Amino acid sequence: MLASAQIAVGAAAIFARFALSGAPPLAVAAWRLIIASAVLLVIAGVRGPRTLGRSSIPQRDTQQWIFVAAGVALAVHFASWIWSLDYTSVAVSTLLVATTPIWTALYDSAVHKRHLSPAALGAFALGGAGLVLVVGFNQTNPPIAGHHLLGSALALIGAIAIGAYFVLVREVREGHGTRAIVTRTYSWAALVLLVGSLAARQAPPAFSDAKAWGGILAMALISQLLGHTALNASLRWFSPSAVGMSTLLEPVTAALLAFFIFAEKLTPLALCGGVLVLIAIGVFLREERAIPQA
Repeated sequence: MLASAQIAVGAAAIFARFALSGAPPLAVAAWRLIIASAVLLVIAGVRGPRTLGRSSIPQRDTQQWIFVAAGVALAVHFASWIWSLDYTSVAVSTLLVATTPIWTALYDSAVHKRHLSPAALGAFALGGAGLVLVVGFNQTNPPIAGHHLLGSALALIGAIAIGAYFVLVREVREGHGTRAIVTRTYSWAALVLLVGSLAARQAPPAFSDAKAWGGILAMALISQLLGHTALNASLRWFSPSAVGMSTLLEPVTAALLAFFIFAEKLTPLALCGGVLVLIAIGVFLREERAIPQA
């Protein structure tokens, strides 16, 4: 389930490239979530109220605010990541978004007092060096050239935001099924993005733009409903850090697809940097099983 989810999510950057050909990033992100949440709300209506899960009255108010916060985090993730594709390549954007495990590990260390081994600390340094190579020596020209640093920063914001989403979802998983969680969080994210796109005056693609709408539909139905829903379901068996670490597959899938579809290439130094980042993430994958809870 986890591997299939990462392949579906990895293809999202390719779909986003097509969608961005006809609409600005906030509009693309908003309609991706609107379509996905609409499908889930229809399913919830058909199956009845129980689809949305039940919780005890004392917990209900707190959980609802957690759902709202998770939806906001998800909205920030999609808005910043899709926006980053305007300024940097698919491979670089997807690789930087895949650094989520580093940020969730930092959170667990700071909040839950989890000890980081020397190997983990070394991985931070290794990943940092890799990021310098990837960001500093990437020569692929994105749709809007000259802003590689901005694109990289937006992708990193997306990585931190999705890490926050996973952590928040962990807090409400008990008593709620995967469909109930994603229905609520996708709907809140769609609402936030819709308001944001209207405020920024970013309109959706023209109805006649089959290329852009095809990209949005593919992101909503394949990457969102199949990919991200499977990621949420996998939290039943893996921690947020472990789920984040499975993103090792995502940048590889995205880079290969971008190479064959858009002829996007990485320089040798940027490619070496990407390998270093993936190694660093892999170290944290191993650490996840060994780090003790204080």
